[in-house]
Amino acid sequence: MVQSINTKVDLVEKATSHTAIAEYGKIMIGDKGFEFFNDKNVQKYIQIPWDEVDLVIASILFKGKYIPRYALKTKSSGTYNFSSKDPKKVLRAIREYIPADRIVRSLSFFQVLKRGLKNIFMGKRK
Repeated sequence: MVQSINTKVDLVEKATSHTAIAEYGKIMIGDKGFEFFNDKNVQKYIQIPWDEVDLVIASILFKGKYIPRYALKTKSSGTYNFSSKDPKKVLRAIREYIPADRIVRSLSFFQVLKRGLKNIFMGKRK
C-alpha cells in the first residue's frame, strides 16, 4: 500500500490522469501536496508536494464556464495533466496552497496558431 504524503485531506475527487495513457482514479488535495491514485492499480500514483509545484495551468473555455483540464508544472519533473468531475472545486482547493499569481490560463487555440505563424514568417532573430 502506498503511503500518503498528506496529514489532512481537503478534497477527494474522481479524476483522470493524462500522462501517456488516460488513467482513472482519485485526486487527493491536502496540506502537504497533490496526489493522484489509480483505481485499478494502487502502485500507479503521482504525489507532488506543494513546494515542488511551479505553476498550475488551467485550460478555460467559454469565458470560464467550462474547464476541460488543468496541469501542474513542477520545478524538476515536468508537467502533469489532469481532468476531473468538478474542476472548479479542485482549482479552488489548490488555491488554498498555491498563490493566485501561480495559477494561470493556458493559451487559446488562436494564440498558439498566431505564435506558430509568427515564428515561421519572422524567424528567430539573434
